[in-house]
Amino acid sequence: MAEQLSGARVQRLERRGKYLLWGLSGDRHLLVHLRMTGTLLLDPPLEPRHTRVRLELDDGHRLTYVDPRRFGTGHLLVGAAARDAYLERRLGAEPFTPAFTAEHLRRLARGRTAPIKAFILDQRRIAGVGNIYADEALFRAGIHPLRPAGRLSAAQWSRLREAIEAVLAAGIDAKGASIDDFRHLDGARGSFQDRFLVHTRAGQPCPGCGEPIAKIVVGGRGTYVCERCQPRPRVPRRSRAAASSRRPQATSPAGALRRR
Repeated sequence: MAEQLSGARVQRLERRGKYLLWGLSGDRHLLVHLRMTGTLLLDPPLEPRHTRVRLELDDGHRLTYVDPRRFGTGHLLVGAAARDAYLERRLGAEPFTPAFTAEHLRRLARGRTAPIKAFILDQRRIAGVGNIYADEALFRAGIHPLRPAGRLSAAQWSRLREAIEAVLAAGIDAKGASIDDFRHLDGARGSFQDRFLVHTRAGQPCPGCGEPIAKIVVGGRGTYVCERCQPRPRVPRRSRAAASSRRPQATSPAGALRRR
Protein backbone atom coordinates (compact mmCIF):
# COMPACT_ATOMS: atom_id res chain seq x y z
CA MET A 1 0.00 0.00 0.00
CA ALA A 2 2.86 2.40 0.79
CA GLU A 3 4.22 1.90 -2.73
CA GLN A 4 0.81 2.49 -4.30
CA LEU A 5 0.19 5.66 -2.30
CA SER A 6 3.62 7.18 -2.94
CA GLY A 7 3.21 9.97 -5.51
CA ALA A 8 -0.59 9.57 -5.74
CA ARG A 9 -2.60 12.77 -6.06
CA VAL A 10 -5.73 13.22 -3.96
CA GLN A 11 -8.43 14.27 -6.42
CA ARG A 12 -11.52 14.19 -4.21
CA LEU A 13 -12.79 13.24 -0.77
CA GLU A 14 -16.23 11.68 -0.21
CA ARG A 15 -18.08 9.67 2.42
CA ARG A 16 -20.33 6.61 2.40
CA GLY A 17 -21.73 5.48 5.73
CA LYS A 18 -18.75 5.49 8.10
CA TYR A 19 -16.19 5.17 5.29
CA LEU A 20 -14.03 8.09 4.18
CA LEU A 21 -13.36 7.71 0.43
CA TRP A 22 -10.16 9.09 -1.04
CA GLY A 23 -10.32 9.35 -4.83
CA LEU A 24 -6.72 9.10 -6.04
CA SER A 25 -5.05 9.50 -9.40
CA GLY A 26 -4.91 6.37 -11.52
CA ASP A 27 -8.51 5.43 -10.64
CA ARG A 28 -7.40 4.23 -7.21
CA HIS A 29 -9.64 4.46 -4.17
CA LEU A 30 -8.52 4.43 -0.53
CA LEU A 31 -11.39 3.48 1.81
CA VAL A 32 -10.69 4.43 5.44
CA HIS A 33 -12.85 3.37 8.41
CA LEU A 34 -11.85 4.87 11.77
CA ARG A 35 -13.81 2.29 13.83
CA MET A 36 -13.91 2.82 17.62
CA THR A 37 -10.83 4.93 18.39
CA GLY A 38 -9.32 6.10 15.09
CA THR A 39 -8.60 9.79 14.48
CA LEU A 40 -7.09 11.72 11.58
CA LEU A 41 -5.05 14.76 12.65
CA LEU A 42 -3.61 17.44 10.39
CA ASP A 43 -0.19 18.80 11.40
CA PRO A 44 -0.30 17.75 15.08
CA PRO A 45 2.24 19.88 17.03
CA LEU A 46 3.65 16.79 18.75
CA GLU A 47 3.88 13.22 17.51
CA PRO A 48 0.73 11.60 18.96
CA ARG A 49 0.86 8.35 20.86
CA HIS A 50 -0.52 5.36 18.96
CA THR A 51 0.34 6.79 15.53
CA ARG A 52 -0.31 4.05 12.96
CA VAL A 53 0.07 5.84 9.61
CA ARG A 54 1.71 9.12 8.58
CA LEU A 55 1.02 10.70 5.19
CA GLU A 56 3.38 13.42 3.97
CA LEU A 57 1.67 15.77 1.49
CA ASP A 58 3.51 17.72 -1.20
CA ASP A 59 2.23 21.06 0.15
CA GLY A 60 4.19 20.54 3.36
CA HIS A 61 1.29 19.31 5.50
CA ARG A 62 1.30 16.04 7.43
CA LEU A 63 -1.76 13.86 8.02
CA THR A 64 -1.47 11.43 10.93
CA TYR A 65 -3.74 8.48 11.63
CA VAL A 66 -3.93 7.66 15.35
CA ASP A 67 -5.68 4.54 16.67
CA PRO A 68 -5.03 3.28 20.23
CA ARG A 69 -7.05 0.07 19.80
CA ARG A 70 -5.94 -0.63 16.22
CA PHE A 71 -9.47 -1.40 14.99
CA GLY A 72 -9.39 1.01 12.05
CA THR A 73 -9.04 -0.25 8.49
CA GLY A 74 -7.77 1.02 5.16
CA HIS A 75 -8.42 -0.70 1.82
CA LEU A 76 -6.90 0.38 -1.48
CA LEU A 77 -9.01 -0.62 -4.50
CA VAL A 78 -8.43 -0.06 -8.21
CA GLY A 79 -11.39 1.06 -10.30
CA ALA A 80 -14.77 2.55 -9.45
CA ALA A 81 -16.48 -0.81 -10.01
CA ALA A 82 -14.34 -2.48 -7.32
CA ARG A 83 -15.01 0.42 -4.94
CA ASP A 84 -18.77 0.29 -5.48
CA ALA A 85 -18.94 -3.49 -5.14
CA TYR A 86 -17.00 -3.33 -1.86
CA LEU A 87 -19.37 -0.74 -0.41
CA GLU A 88 -22.58 -2.34 -1.67
CA ARG A 89 -21.74 -5.56 0.17
CA ARG A 90 -21.35 -3.67 3.43
CA LEU A 91 -23.71 -0.70 3.42
CA GLY A 92 -27.47 -0.30 3.35
CA ALA A 93 -29.66 2.74 2.80
CA GLU A 94 -28.09 6.02 3.79
CA PRO A 95 -29.96 8.67 5.82
CA PHE A 96 -30.65 11.95 3.99
CA THR A 97 -31.06 10.11 0.66
CA PRO A 98 -34.30 9.40 -1.27
CA ALA A 99 -33.87 5.65 -0.60
CA PHE A 100 -34.09 6.17 3.16
CA THR A 101 -37.85 5.92 3.63
CA ALA A 102 -39.99 4.46 6.40
CA GLU A 103 -41.52 1.98 3.95
CA HIS A 104 -38.08 0.79 2.80
CA LEU A 105 -37.01 0.20 6.41
CA ARG A 106 -40.26 -1.56 7.22
CA ARG A 107 -39.80 -3.95 4.29
CA LEU A 108 -36.22 -4.72 5.37
CA ALA A 109 -37.37 -5.52 8.90
CA ARG A 110 -40.39 -7.64 7.99
CA GLY A 111 -40.34 -10.92 9.94
CA ARG A 112 -37.17 -10.06 11.86
CA THR A 113 -37.11 -10.80 15.58
CA ALA A 114 -33.79 -9.10 16.37
CA PRO A 115 -34.08 -6.02 18.64
CA ILE A 116 -34.63 -2.79 16.78
CA LYS A 117 -31.41 -1.31 18.13
CA ALA A 118 -29.38 -4.18 16.66
CA PHE A 119 -31.21 -3.62 13.36
CA ILE A 120 -30.30 0.08 13.35
CA LEU A 121 -26.63 -0.66 14.08
CA ASP A 122 -26.39 -3.23 11.28
CA GLN A 123 -24.58 -1.23 8.60
CA ARG A 124 -25.91 -3.57 5.91
CA ARG A 125 -29.41 -2.26 6.74
CA ILE A 126 -28.76 1.39 7.61
CA ALA A 127 -25.43 3.02 6.78
CA GLY A 128 -23.71 5.33 9.21
CA VAL A 129 -25.64 5.07 12.50
CA GLY A 130 -23.56 4.32 15.61
CA ASN A 131 -24.34 3.43 19.20
CA ILE A 132 -24.84 6.98 20.47
CA TYR A 133 -27.17 8.00 17.66
CA ALA A 134 -29.21 4.79 17.88
CA ASP A 135 -29.95 5.44 21.58
CA GLU A 136 -30.86 9.06 20.96
CA ALA A 137 -33.05 8.28 17.93
CA LEU A 138 -34.97 5.49 19.69
CA PHE A 139 -35.66 7.80 22.64
CA ARG A 140 -36.96 10.55 20.37
CA ALA A 141 -39.17 8.02 18.56
CA GLY A 142 -40.49 6.54 21.85
CA ILE A 143 -39.39 3.00 20.92
CA HIS A 144 -37.76 0.55 23.33
CA PRO A 145 -34.40 -0.76 22.04
CA LEU A 146 -35.48 -4.37 22.71
CA ARG A 147 -38.63 -4.21 20.59
CA PRO A 148 -38.34 -6.74 17.73
CA ALA A 149 -37.62 -4.91 14.47
CA GLY A 150 -40.37 -6.80 12.64
CA ARG A 151 -43.02 -5.67 15.11
CA LEU A 152 -42.79 -1.91 14.58
CA SER A 153 -45.86 -0.27 13.12
CA ALA A 154 -45.82 2.00 10.08
CA ALA A 155 -46.21 5.02 12.39
CA GLN A 156 -43.25 3.90 14.51
CA TRP A 157 -41.06 3.47 11.43
CA SER A 158 -42.02 6.95 10.29
CA ARG A 159 -41.09 8.43 13.69
CA LEU A 160 -37.86 6.46 13.82
CA ARG A 161 -36.75 7.49 10.33
CA GLU A 162 -37.31 11.15 11.21
CA ALA A 163 -35.54 10.72 14.56
CA ILE A 164 -32.46 9.11 12.98
CA GLU A 165 -32.04 12.00 10.56
CA ALA A 166 -32.70 14.55 13.32
CA VAL A 167 -30.03 13.19 15.68
CA LEU A 168 -27.49 12.82 12.88
CA ALA A 169 -28.12 16.42 11.84
CA ALA A 170 -27.71 17.54 15.46
CA GLY A 171 -24.47 15.58 15.75
CA ILE A 172 -23.09 17.15 12.58
CA ASP A 173 -24.08 20.60 13.83
CA ALA A 174 -22.23 19.93 17.11
CA LYS A 175 -19.19 18.56 15.22
CA GLY A 176 -19.55 15.11 16.74
CA ALA A 177 -19.43 13.71 20.26
CA SER A 178 -16.11 13.51 22.12
CA ILE A 179 -16.71 11.10 24.99
CA ASP A 180 -13.35 9.33 24.71
CA ASP A 181 -11.22 9.49 21.59
CA PHE A 182 -13.02 11.43 18.87
CA ARG A 183 -11.32 14.65 17.76
CA HIS A 184 -11.61 16.97 14.78
CA LEU A 185 -8.89 17.18 12.17
CA ASP A 186 -7.35 20.03 14.17
CA GLY A 187 -7.57 18.09 17.47
CA ALA A 188 -10.60 19.99 18.85
CA ARG A 189 -13.38 18.13 20.66
CA GLY A 190 -16.97 17.85 19.46
CA SER A 191 -19.84 19.00 21.70
CA PHE A 192 -22.77 16.69 20.93
CA GLN A 193 -22.20 14.92 24.27
CA ASP A 194 -23.53 18.08 25.93
CA ARG A 195 -26.87 17.59 24.15
CA PHE A 196 -27.48 13.90 24.95
CA LEU A 197 -31.03 13.16 26.09
CA VAL A 198 -30.36 9.60 27.32
CA HIS A 199 -26.95 8.29 26.23
CA THR A 200 -24.47 7.99 29.18
CA ARG A 201 -27.14 9.48 31.52
CA ALA A 202 -27.97 6.34 33.54
CA GLY A 203 -29.64 7.23 36.86
CA GLN A 204 -30.33 10.82 35.79
CA PRO A 205 -33.90 12.05 35.29
CA CYS A 206 -35.45 11.57 31.87
CA PRO A 207 -35.94 14.95 30.14
CA GLY A 208 -39.43 13.81 29.16
CA CYS A 209 -40.97 12.31 32.30
CA GLY A 210 -38.41 12.65 35.10
CA GLU A 211 -38.00 8.90 35.70
CA PRO A 212 -34.40 7.66 36.07
CA ILE A 213 -32.76 6.61 32.82
CA ALA A 214 -31.70 2.95 32.80
CA LYS A 215 -28.69 1.28 31.26
CA ILE A 216 -29.21 -2.15 29.69
CA VAL A 217 -27.31 -4.30 27.20
CA VAL A 218 -28.70 -4.91 23.70
CA GLY A 219 -26.71 -6.98 21.25
CA GLY A 220 -23.61 -6.63 23.39
CA ARG A 221 -23.78 -2.81 23.38
CA GLY A 222 -24.38 -0.57 26.38
CA THR A 223 -27.80 1.00 25.83
CA TYR A 224 -29.59 3.88 27.55
CA VAL A 225 -33.36 4.02 27.75
CA CYS A 226 -36.26 5.57 29.63
CA GLU A 227 -38.55 2.62 30.20
CA ARG A 228 -41.50 4.89 30.85
CA CYS A 229 -41.23 6.96 27.66
CA GLN A 230 -40.06 3.89 25.74
CA PRO A 231 -42.28 1.07 27.04
CA ARG A 232 -40.62 -2.34 27.18
CA PRO A 233 -42.22 -4.77 24.70
CA ARG A 234 -44.50 -7.41 26.14
CA VAL A 235 -43.35 -11.01 25.94
CA PRO A 236 -45.80 -12.97 23.73
CA ARG A 237 -47.92 -15.53 25.56
CA ARG A 238 -46.40 -18.45 23.66
CA SER A 239 -42.89 -17.34 24.67
CA ARG A 240 -43.94 -17.16 28.32
CA ALA A 241 -45.47 -20.62 28.12
CA ALA A 242 -42.33 -22.04 26.48
CA ALA A 243 -40.12 -20.50 29.16
CA SER A 244 -42.36 -21.92 31.86
CA SER A 245 -42.20 -25.41 30.34
CA ARG A 246 -38.40 -25.29 30.41
CA ARG A 247 -38.25 -24.59 34.15
CA PRO A 248 -37.32 -27.64 36.30
CA GLN A 249 -40.41 -29.14 37.94
CA ALA A 250 -40.44 -29.78 41.67
CA THR A 251 -40.87 -33.47 42.59
CA SER A 252 -42.16 -35.04 45.78
CA PRO A 253 -39.97 -37.44 47.79
CA ALA A 254 -42.32 -40.24 46.81
CA GLY A 255 -41.85 -39.41 43.15
CA ALA A 256 -38.10 -39.37 43.61
CA LEU A 257 -38.23 -42.82 45.27
CA ARG A 258 -40.32 -44.22 42.45
CA ARG A 259 -37.80 -42.96 39.87
CA ARG A 260 -35.01 -44.70 41.73
